[in-house]
Amino acid sequence: MSKSAQARSHYSAVAIVLHWLIAAAIVFQVIIAWRMGGGRTPEGFALVQLHKSIGITVLLLSLARLAWRLTHRPPPLPAGMATWEKVLAKVAHVGLYVIMIGLPITGWIMVSASRIQVPTLLYGVVPWPHVPGLAHVAEPAKSAWHGFGETGHEVLAWGAYVLVALHVAGALKHQLFSKDEPVLAHMAPGTKPGAWLDPRLIGIVVAALAVIGAGYAVRPAPPASKPLPPPPLVVEEAPVEAPAAMPVETPAAPAAETQAEAAAPSAWKVNAGSTLGFATAWGGSAIEGRFDRWTADILFSPEALDKSKVSVSIDLTSAVSGDSQRDESLQGADWFDTASHAKATFTASRFEKTGENRYVAIGTLTLRGVARPQRLPFTLKIEGDKARVSGVTTLDRTAFGVGQGEWKSTDQIPAEVKVSVNLTATRR
Repeated sequence: MSKSAQARSHYSAVAIVLHWLIAAAIVFQVIIAWRMGGGRTPEGFALVQLHKSIGITVLLLSLARLAWRLTHRPPPLPAGMATWEKVLAKVAHVGLYVIMIGLPITGWIMVSASRIQVPTLLYGVVPWPHVPGLAHVAEPAKSAWHGFGETGHEVLAWGAYVLVALHVAGALKHQLFSKDEPVLAHMAPGTKPGAWLDPRLIGIVVAALAVIGAGYAVRPAPPASKPLPPPPLVVEEAPVEAPAAMPVETPAAPAAETQAEAAAPSAWKVNAGSTLGFATAWGGSAIEGRFDRWTADILFSPEALDKSKVSVSIDLTSAVSGDSQRDESLQGADWFDTASHAKATFTASRFEKTGENRYVAIGTLTLRGVARPQRLPFTLKIEGDKARVSGVTTLDRTAFGVGQGEWKSTDQIPAEVKVSVNLTATRR
């Protein structure tokens, strides 16, 4: 057989490699999709991110495969094949290209038009953008796009099951029962039609089982449970709109002060390095985070509790929890909804002493436009013009609407969230 005739008996090496890579990725992708469970657990969330990465990989490989196919003629179908089989084979091939390209694109549309804007990092490393312009379209157009992507993705997924099954069944039919129709040999050169135990056929089956096993065995790392070490925190001195939760006590007035001065609360400046944190859990895994930008206006003195007041404003877009994709989702409409409520505030003008260096700030926390009474127990130590405050309180996230849709449920993320403050301050 001439070299050109041999080349026409099977696909080119590039086409063969792309075919089997795409096939393996699709099988692996199906297993990952079955395991995701909606992404409501940390493990499910990590699987969703891997699913997105594989989807984009399939898209890029499929576009490369299509480009190669359009510029390189495939080998002809066996002459002995029935006409209806040839027609069905061509329809199936076109359908597979539609699915290989359409499934990732509809998934991309879903992610880009999602209410929760989670960035896509291919394999946790390479940033992949949203569909240009789609992430910022107004409602209800955004919901319509998301619905289109979701419906299209589901329809194409079912179509993939059907076409892949037909494709595999057709290849096996010609390999096992049609000795004069070397179809499988097009993609596995050297395969002998009619041979049930052909080494190449056995190799394909073993490889398929290995990919399926890998799909069940892979355990992508869930989102980090703790934040990176906080950078130096610069707290603005200007008074803030509304407060969060971190009162600071003022020292007793020096002996040299007059009685009137001693009864007046001192103004305090919060020092850099002070932290405002939060802690919760997701699927049993602890999550600790912080807010990197917040402002505090503090007037406080243990001798003038009735005149003391604290106001704290928190920039919710500065929330970090050690995982950039999760942090991005916190800003979405299901969580902090920073597009409509960028700030949370805590204000308190009532204080009670509960023990030696122990106090409680009684005030109001406003979050997502909902105001609720909130108590913040804290300890205060004052040495000269320096003060150190630490306090911990808990709040019910559901009372403020933090966690919408499926996240209203507290089976994965509890309602109770711990908020902590650790700060140092200097008397102004």
